[in-house]
Amino acid sequence: MDDCLFCKIIRREIPSAKVYEDDDVYAFRDIHPMAPVHVLVVPKTHVSGMSAVDALSDAALAACLRACRTIAEQEGIAQSGYRVVSNCGSDACQSVPHLHFHVLGGKHMTESMA
Repeated sequence: MDDCLFCKIIRREIPSAKVYEDDDVYAFRDIHPMAPVHVLVVPKTHVSGMSAVDALSDAALAACLRACRTIAEQEGIAQSGYRVVSNCGSDACQSVPHLHFHVLGGKHMTESMA
C-alpha cells in the first residue's frame, strides 16, 4: 500500500533500525520503546491487521511468528522471557493499520495485560 507507514519502511523510503529480515518479514526497533527490547515484526505483504490475516499465506504468517522467536534469541531475551503482542483495531490502540507484532523484553513484565 502506497501510503502505509510500515510499507514505506519496508521499501526503505523511511529509515529504520533494522533488526531482522527475510523473504516474508521485516523487523525493526520501535521508535517509542516500551521495554529495553522493543522490536516490531511486520509481514512484507500489506494486510491491515488480524481481521485481514486471511490475505497472508500460512507460510508468511508463520514466518512472522518464527521471526519473533529468532529476534528474542538475537536480542538475548529468549531465556529470561519475552512478550509478543499484536494490537488489533482502534480500541486496542493499533496505531498503524498494517499487521505487526511487538516483541518486548529485557525487563520483568507485569502480569496485567489490560
